[in-house]
Amino acid sequence: MPTSDDLDNRILRVLLRAGRSSYAEIGDEVGLSASATKRRVDRLVRDGAIRSFTAVVEPHAMGWEIEAVVQLYTNGTVPFDTMRADLEDVAEVVEAFTVAGAADAMLRVVAGDVPHLERVISRLRGLPYVQQTDTTMLLSVMVRRPNVPHSAP
Repeated sequence: MPTSDDLDNRILRVLLRAGRSSYAEIGDEVGLSASATKRRVDRLVRDGAIRSFTAVVEPHAMGWEIEAVVQLYTNGTVPFDTMRADLEDVAEVVEAFTVAGAADAMLRVVAGDVPHLERVISRLRGLPYVQQTDTTMLLSVMVRRPNVPHSAP
C-alpha cells in the first residue's frame, strides 16, 4: 500500500492534470473513497501544499495576443517586498522572478497588442529603481506545463 506521501503526490498529479475532477473520480484513480480523498485534499490545502484552486486561462481567450519576457535592471539593491508589491500592481505581469545573472528580475508579461506592451514597459521603466529593461517578444509556445510535471517522483 502506498505511503501517505505517495497518495498525496498521486492526488496532486490528478489535480494538476484535471483540476475539476470530483473527489470520487480522484479517489478512483488513487484507490481511496471520495470522503478519504476530500479529507486529504482539505489537509493539503490547510498545510499549504495546495495554495489555491483556479482556472488556467489562455491569454488569447482574454484578447491578450502578445507575450514577452522583460528583464529588469535596477540601480542598486531593491528590497524584495518593495519590488514584489510594485509588480503585483501591474496586472499584465503574470510571473516575476529574481534571477542570477546581469538582470535583477525577469518578468513574463501579457498584453493586448504592441502599443499596450509599450505602455506596460513604460510603466515598468517608471519605477524609481529601474535603470533599464530588455524585452524579448515570445512568438509561440513550444511547451507549457503546470508547475510540477505529472511524472514527478
